Amino acid sequence: MTSNLSSPHRIAFVQSCWHKDIVDQCKTAFVDELDRLGLDPSQCDFFEVPGAFEIPLHAKLLAKTGKYAAIACGALVVDGGIYRHECVAQAVISGLMKVQLETETAVLSAVLTPHRFHGQGEHHDFFHEHFLVKGRELAQACVQTIKKVAALHEQAQGAALSFVAL
Repeated sequence: MTSNLSSPHRIAFVQSCWHKDIVDQCKTAFVDELDRLGLDPSQCDFFEVPGAFEIPLHAKLLAKTGKYAAIACGALVVDGGIYRHECVAQAVISGLMKVQLETETAVLSAVLTPHRFHGQGEHHDFFHEHFLVKGRELAQACVQTIKKVAALHEQAQGAALSFVAL
């Protein structure tokens, strides 16, 4: 399927490589859902960074190119026993919001921080499946946000033209 969303309506998908097999599920479901929603997945560019902490910088550099209508981000931030994972997750989410507000480029997040996570058995299997859900939700939010932001820009341009015509 193809969409009427055209350049600069490319989408960037940035993901961390920690727990890559789980986060890849988000990317897979994201692409499948974009296709289901009528957006050609070839309109997406994919980027990997070492961990979640690196995502906001990468998102900002991508947003500054002006090439992307949206930047979707995926990561799993877990308690590794060395640092407070809640602090890392908060820094990432705050950084993503700052990028969005500073650049006026939509930045969407599937950066998840489970309260308790063990990398094997039930926990791994649960999040492996859960990231499929999150990927679909991320794609839906992405497409809706792109459309709403485009409509707001059109409205603003229309208002500016009306003002000039006066």
